[in-house]
Amino acid sequence: QLQLVESGGGLVQPGGSLRLSCAAFGFTLDYYNIGWFRQAPGKEREGVSCISNRDGSTYYADSVKGRFTISRDNAKNTVYLQMNSLKPEDTAVYYCAADTSYGRLRVGEPSTLDYWGQGTQVTVSS
Repeated sequence: QLQLVESGGGLVQPGGSLRLSCAAFGFTLDYYNIGWFRQAPGKEREGVSCISNRDGSTYYADSVKGRFTISRDNAKNTVYLQMNSLKPEDTAVYYCAADTSYGRLRVGEPSTLDYWGQGTQVTVSS
C-alpha cells in the first residue's frame, strides 16, 4: 500500500526536543518534495517546513525558524523533523505530505497532494 507513516510524537516538557520521522511505503521519496504540517484543536492547519527534492532547499514557518530542522535520508526513504526548544504552542497533530510540485506542497491543501500521512500527536506540557 502506498502511504506515508509518521512517528516520533509524544509528550515532552517545554524546552525539550523530539524528532519526528516520515517514512514512505510503496514508493520512493527521492522524486518528491516533502512537507510537515500541523494542526492544533480549534486552529487552522499550518505549514511548518518543506524540503525540495531538486536541490534540498528548505522552508520554515517563522514560528519554528531556528528551532526546527527538516532533513531527508533517501537511502532510508525517510524525512525527519528535528524539533528543539519546544514550546506549549507547538502542541498539535503533525502531518507529513509528499508531492512532485513544491508549489502545491507550500499551499498544503491535503486533497491536492500526492500523499498525506495519518499524523502524530506532539504535546508540549509541564
